[in-house]
Amino acid sequence: MPPVAPIQHGGAQAPSTFDKLKMGAMMGGSVGVIMGFIFGTVNIFRYGAGSQGIMRTLGQYMGASGATFGFFMGVGSVIRSDADPKLQELYMQAQRRPIVLRANSAWRRDE
Repeated sequence: MPPVAPIQHGGAQAPSTFDKLKMGAMMGGSVGVIMGFIFGTVNIFRYGAGSQGIMRTLGQYMGASGATFGFFMGVGSVIRSDADPKLQELYMQAQRRPIVLRANSAWRRDE
């Protein structure tokens, strides 16, 4: 009877850079669309919709704001992605202050 293959308990892997880009763009796009809706509604109430009508004007505000904020949030989420925890620990060890100990008088050589 052949041996049973070992089960790997790898756990969840960290998201890839492209996944971080997509997640940042979706979050930024959502926030941008909402902000565009608010800003566009206020501007339509203040200045009117113009010749294009209310829906087209509001849609332009929402689309432009969502695309802009989504782009920058996507780029920012890729730039600000965390490093490997092992590399972070090595960096912190290299940056810490050295430990300086006073020599014990019993250890000194009398010359």
